Amino acid sequence: MATGKREAAPPLWPVEARLAALLPDLLVFGKPRGAEPELATAQGVLLGVHVTGFTALMDRFSLTCKSEHDMDKLAHIFSYYISDIVEHVLCFGGDILNITGNVLLALWTVEKNQLSDIITLVAKCSLEIQEKFGIYHTREGQDLQLKIGPQRSMQKGKVHKVHGGFMPGQEPLLSGALLVNGGLSAGRISQVIIGDEQRQHLLVIGRDVDGVQLAQRLAQANEIVLSWNCWKLCEQYMFEVEIMREDEAVKLRDMRIIDPFDFDEHFDKCLDYLPHYRTSADTLRTALELDPDSALEQTLRKHIMKNLLKKIDEGQPMEYVSEFRTVTIVLVSLEFHRTAWMLHLCHLIQEAALYISTAIEKGGGQLSRIFMFEKGCMFLCIFGLPGDKKPDECAHALESSFSIFSFCWENLAETKLVSISITNGPVFCGVVGAVARHEYTVIGPKVSLVARMITAYPGLVSCDEVTYLRSMLPAYNFKKLPEKMMKNISNPGKMYEYLGHRRCVMFGKRHLARERDKNQPLLDREKELEAFRMAQQGCLHQKKGQAILYEGGKGYGKSQLLAEINFLAQKEGHRVLPLELKEADSKQCFYAIQTLMAMFFEIDICPSYYRQECLHRQLRGMVEEPLHCLFNDLFFVKFPLSLEVSHMDDLARQKKVKACFIQVLQEAVRETPLIFLLDEAQYMDAASWEFLSTLLSSVPIIMVMTLTPTFTLCGWAQRFLQSSQATLVPISMLAATSLLRMACWELGVVSIPQELQIYLLHRCFGNPLYCEVLCQDLLSKDVLLFHDLQKEEEENSKWETLSASAMKSTMYSISSASSEEDQELYVCTVKDDVNLDTVLLPPLLKEIAVNQLDQLSPEEQLLVKCAAVIGHSFHIDLLLHLLPGWDKKKLLQVLRALVDIHVLHWLDTGSAPLRLHEEQPPPETEVLEFGLPLLREAARELWPKEQQIALHLECACFLQDLACRCGSCHGGDFVPFHRFAICSTKCSSGTSRFCSYKDTGSVLTQVITDKLQLPSPQDGFRFQTKPFSRQETFSSDHCRTEEEFLDRVNRMLAQTSSEKDMLAAKSCHCEEILKLALSPLTQHCLVIGETTCAFYYLLEAAAASLDLADNYMAFFYLRKASSLLGQPSAFSFFRKHKVKICQFEEATFCSLRSEVCFNIGQITLAKKLARQALRLLKRSFPWTWFGVLFQTFLEKYWYSCFLSQPPNNPSENKKKLAVLQQRVHCLSLLWQLYNLETTASNRRFAYLATLMQKNSAEEFSNEAQVISTYVDLSKYSQSMGDREKWLHSEKMAIQKSSVCWFSREELLATAQLMQALAYTKLCLGHLDFSISLGVQAYEICRHFKKPALENLVLSVLFRSAFLKKKFDLCVHVLESQWALISQGRDVLGLACFYSACLDLLLYGKGLLCRPFGECLRFIQHYEHSCVLTSQSNVMLGVHSSLAIWFAQDSQWDLFEHHLSKARQLVERTNASLFGSHGFVRFLECQVLMLHKMPESVFTHIPPETCSQTLKYFKEFFSRCVTCPVYHQWVSELKASVMKCGKRESMPLTNMLRPFDTCLTKIWMKEEFLEDNNSYEGHLGIEGFDRVADVKENMDEGEIQECVC
Repeated sequence: MATGKREAAPPLWPVEARLAALLPDLLVFGKPRGAEPELATAQGVLLGVHVTGFTALMDRFSLTCKSEHDMDKLAHIFSYYISDIVEHVLCFGGDILNITGNVLLALWTVEKNQLSDIITLVAKCSLEIQEKFGIYHTREGQDLQLKIGPQRSMQKGKVHKVHGGFMPGQEPLLSGALLVNGGLSAGRISQVIIGDEQRQHLLVIGRDVDGVQLAQRLAQANEIVLSWNCWKLCEQYMFEVEIMREDEAVKLRDMRIIDPFDFDEHFDKCLDYLPHYRTSADTLRTALELDPDSALEQTLRKHIMKNLLKKIDEGQPMEYVSEFRTVTIVLVSLEFHRTAWMLHLCHLIQEAALYISTAIEKGGGQLSRIFMFEKGCMFLCIFGLPGDKKPDECAHALESSFSIFSFCWENLAETKLVSISITNGPVFCGVVGAVARHEYTVIGPKVSLVARMITAYPGLVSCDEVTYLRSMLPAYNFKKLPEKMMKNISNPGKMYEYLGHRRCVMFGKRHLARERDKNQPLLDREKELEAFRMAQQGCLHQKKGQAILYEGGKGYGKSQLLAEINFLAQKEGHRVLPLELKEADSKQCFYAIQTLMAMFFEIDICPSYYRQECLHRQLRGMVEEPLHCLFNDLFFVKFPLSLEVSHMDDLARQKKVKACFIQVLQEAVRETPLIFLLDEAQYMDAASWEFLSTLLSSVPIIMVMTLTPTFTLCGWAQRFLQSSQATLVPISMLAATSLLRMACWELGVVSIPQELQIYLLHRCFGNPLYCEVLCQDLLSKDVLLFHDLQKEEEENSKWETLSASAMKSTMYSISSASSEEDQELYVCTVKDDVNLDTVLLPPLLKEIAVNQLDQLSPEEQLLVKCAAVIGHSFHIDLLLHLLPGWDKKKLLQVLRALVDIHVLHWLDTGSAPLRLHEEQPPPETEVLEFGLPLLREAARELWPKEQQIALHLECACFLQDLACRCGSCHGGDFVPFHRFAICSTKCSSGTSRFCSYKDTGSVLTQVITDKLQLPSPQDGFRFQTKPFSRQETFSSDHCRTEEEFLDRVNRMLAQTSSEKDMLAAKSCHCEEILKLALSPLTQHCLVIGETTCAFYYLLEAAAASLDLADNYMAFFYLRKASSLLGQPSAFSFFRKHKVKICQFEEATFCSLRSEVCFNIGQITLAKKLARQALRLLKRSFPWTWFGVLFQTFLEKYWYSCFLSQPPNNPSENKKKLAVLQQRVHCLSLLWQLYNLETTASNRRFAYLATLMQKNSAEEFSNEAQVISTYVDLSKYSQSMGDREKWLHSEKMAIQKSSVCWFSREELLATAQLMQALAYTKLCLGHLDFSISLGVQAYEICRHFKKPALENLVLSVLFRSAFLKKKFDLCVHVLESQWALISQGRDVLGLACFYSACLDLLLYGKGLLCRPFGECLRFIQHYEHSCVLTSQSNVMLGVHSSLAIWFAQDSQWDLFEHHLSKARQLVERTNASLFGSHGFVRFLECQVLMLHKMPESVFTHIPPETCSQTLKYFKEFFSRCVTCPVYHQWVSELKASVMKCGKRESMPLTNMLRPFDTCLTKIWMKEEFLEDNNSYEGHLGIEGFDRVADVKENMDEGEIQECVC
């Protein structure tokens, strides 16, 4: 018995086998045919399988309005369903003739005496198909059912129905073909090949084929149909039948198995009748195992469409061929008279096929199929198949169809009826069927619609509404058709009849494609507008016409530029005549000039009956009366023909008309300057181009035109462009900043989130049209949320509602389009459940991109499609991994070709951090990114979902080895020891399809298969596992002092650099790894449904982002991880995650979210999440004051007794290290969170957190972590004013650093310690030492790319240089800090930066790093954000500095406003450097207010006495014990207050700058800018470049003037 499993595709078949799999055996083993159609006959049995419910299912899909997404489902259902049927037919020896839509036709070719046995075989085959695959239940509620019709030749129209009592809803039809004695068509199946030497089509015709179609129409559910001849010639005793007399049909209920009959023996007997039945168990067809034959290959190639042939020749696997794309479908139906002979009909079909192929190929169409039906034939034509896409596809289809319609009526004599229907829409274009036999076809609702339209609108060229709209043809070429009901089409939409191209009897109307929008000013077009102004001046001085031609791609803003010029010219009093041309206008002679002159005479807007009178009035006095009749044909008027004109020939009349135009325009420009605006000038006709040169040389007018460079201009146009009157101005793309401003204006916001910026920049590439369409598409899809920027922000208690807060914490102000002062300002965020990377392109933009893609060669298209799956940027090794059969040489060759045409470009990533193989690198880098807009997104959307998932899986498996820290960081996870800490987590439902895990002890490992796997502990070679050794340089003894520590660091770096530049060699590439490996890996895992792996890598990506100080992207990744877990429950015991994760990952998830909340000012939620993480890590943190006291006692006296010994198992040891690392991190977060408030309760919590952090760190064998912990303790003690613990912690950190062997981690810990020492020396007043330490720390941080630590170092360095009065150095530091902060757009960092700028403006003799207005706007916009409201130390200094600035300008109302805000903050600050600095600024304001009080300038704040002010001084000295650098300065201020009662007033100039006066007397013994040059040398040329505005040499007089 013939059974077989589904055949697996081989790696790559020979070309002959790939061609044979697309064609029936009838062609593969058939004899060659001649040039003319020849009928060939054979005996055989036909089997027709019709899948019902398919059209209804497509209609159901089309109603959901999800286009490609639904088409993917539909194609997936049909492909799997039909492939099983095809394989079953092949197992029974059938030859699949074609798979067309939902119909399969198979043939068994045998001798006449073998028909009865074969009919039995085919009947058994059809019944088994019905039993196994008869019904398929879809989720959409539509069942797929079968009509199976094996049928023999039908005599006198008699049909027999065979009933099968199997599954409901199945309708098999059976027809056998048997030659009856004397019957002319009995048993004879005719075949004919139609076409020419380039393209041929096989047609199987005759009454048997008609009988299959008729039987399918007669069949009802649960029936199998046989023709009457088939019933007569079969073994009737084998079947149970029911005779249907009225239809002359028979229903077959079942097959009888009568002893000794054995169907297996019967099957073996039938195999002898089938010469081409498979001989090997490895394949289902003998045709796939033929020896190479060039003649056969050339014959078979003629039956394959050319676009598919190119892909086969390229060696592309069949699974790479299928695509989802929008095409235009043309169905041509020819119905012939019944009197025509069969051979004559074949010749008519041949003639029609040749003409149709020629007509449609000009517009990018191909003749896909030819179908025969009872009354005639149909030709299915497709425009826009892969490689054939053209811009004006619908217009070409309509024009070709009308040409075919006319040809068939006029040249095919036997034609009874010609009907053509055209539709446009998304379809599946690809391979359907089994591996051994498949066909390239198109599937989609529009395919069904086009067939229904043929029946509904016979004898017409009809099209659907989409085709009508996208053709952009004039409306007068169409006629709306009445609506008609169509079978299984619930909403066909509006239909139109195409009447052919007809010239309208009117000229065009004045307008431009785009109107000027006052709310969206023109961006980055100053150079283009300057060219227009230069043309105006040239026209004025030279008295000759000037032409400005703006050339730019589609969407570059040419029409918007014309609208702006139109506005500016009319504003200046010019007369402007605008006109937009269409493609059809280029075919009308003199159309452009005719329309422009009609607009000039103002007859384009007047009623037709008034046109002649209006024109007569305009011509009077300028053109002689007898010559008016020259304009009759041109302007559709009827002036009497004069004698003079009647004697002119056509050429003379044309010359006279042009002379009259020039004469009229010369008179007009004497009164008012004249400007002609022509949009889309590439559509101007040749006669108009010819006249332009003469016109401009005679009349001083300005012609402003736009051109699209892809069009080929006529000869007259090219000569005009080369003339001296024409100036060609290329229009460039918008800069990234301008594009984002435009996006903000489109969305009505002042800023957009980072992921939306990436979304727009990667898709637009500076194209304004793309930006506009994408923004409108996002608005229409309702994927954005809008938030009031100026609304005071409140803390959120839920992580799920933090999007707006995260956005406000990272954005930087973008000016709004409107200039109104009191307008509302909004920002937008992306909804949490929206993944922008999977948002489909709008149809307009996708069509543009697919047009560009189809201009590439097949191998270039395949490379781009595979690269599109990887991401915007991709590595060549990964790309090679996805390209079957490619080698590195071929890959580089195609890549360089794509780079040359700017489709791709090489991406500079330094030293190629993602390199896998130790091969000789190519001359370029190994990473590329897309260089054309939309191309990547459009190419990715072409992939079918199933194949896309397979490619994403390959990418994910490849990237796993790269998703870790870079080599200079010694590898490892971004979440320390992450892979060692994950428990034996069972696969979730989303991952069971891909992964299979097994437990080996306590560590998660995975079976090595071709599936995706989580990182295994066996990959620990990337970790630094050797014990911490002591380097000889630091092993002799411990550092005792800071000077000794710094000296040892300098000697170590000098010693290392002599052999190998340690810092340069250790340059970090983790940022590139995050961008090119980790972030894409999360996306790949999400697409393939690997939620467990996705969650793992989302945590890694979030940790990497925080490591790189990119808080918003960390929030972005964590928000994705939250969506994987599902909505949280109000009760923890009810919470059930969608993804099963271990306790460590849940704790890490909480810890990372806590850090993100801390960075965006969500303090309460950050504390909650940190506590939750500690609880999951078995280290609970108390909630009550009693719990704090008890826990503090335990930590002080008992915790060390319970320190566990490290386990012997290395994996368990690393698992414990992972837990300890997270504990230390959470505790560090907690003390920083509680340290933001200075209440006694918060101090107790903060102190406990530091104590627990120290105890946890001491469990480490990692000295770097211990150093970092002591640095944290030092910072905490200093901020709390505990001098003894502060200095002790610092000393312990220095001692611990002496045992470091200086790995990268320990170098970073050293840099952190150096920053802390610089901070300490600054607080103590040792400014020179602080600067030296800061310079060294900056060097290390800069090479290791640690933005957060680098920013801290620069902040301390600035403050030291500022107090040292090295203002030139301050400017250099701020410039470097701005370059660092502006990239991340961190609001807190910007607040600190602007605070420093204000100090420099106030006390640095007005040295300008950033204007005061910018500083003020920033504070006004963001002072209500949670980030800044939680940072009292910073904001106290900011508001106090602003108050001093406004006092300097005597703006006392603003002074009072900011001073009152500072008073509210002063109680909430601590003794940290920022807190002390802000307190000092506040004291300055208080002293100033006290001295100005007698003048009664304050109206809003209550007056304060000297005693009240002195209380602030007392509080300062009691609080800021650990910041003595400000003490003498504050003492001077206090002295001035005490003297205030003895004086009536004090000069304002003396009070505004007590800083300079005090510091000059106390500390500044040396000259201004002393040793400045030496420090610049330490900072390095790359770090700090000199500012041109700062004078290098200042004499002592200038210094004293600055000080005073």
